[in-house]
Amino acid sequence: MGKHKLIPHISPGKTWEGFIAALLTCLLIGALASLRNLGLTLTLWLGLAFIIGVISVLGDLFESLIKRIQGVKDSGSILPGHGGILDRIDSLTAAAPVFAFLWILS
Repeated sequence: MGKHKLIPHISPGKTWEGFIAALLTCLLIGALASLRNLGLTLTLWLGLAFIIGVISVLGDLFESLIKRIQGVKDSGSILPGHGGILDRIDSLTAAAPVFAFLWILS
């Protein structure tokens, strides 16, 4: 849906519009999480959500870069045409440890 490519030589399907939509979604989830009164203020939740949003996109781009360097379209054969299993969890594997670390720090 987006028109402005984020980093086309690494991942041609990623756009700035998608990146912004992902960050806004993370911020919305952070704001909703703050309503649950889990020990963090709204400001901390929004900061955490923003950082995790950026890290998740960087994880996805990193996995795409590795595939480009290796000259492969999919990271495995279990989900052909979808980039492989790693393509389904690349954002999570980048964001989850950062979230856990920041949660412990806060």
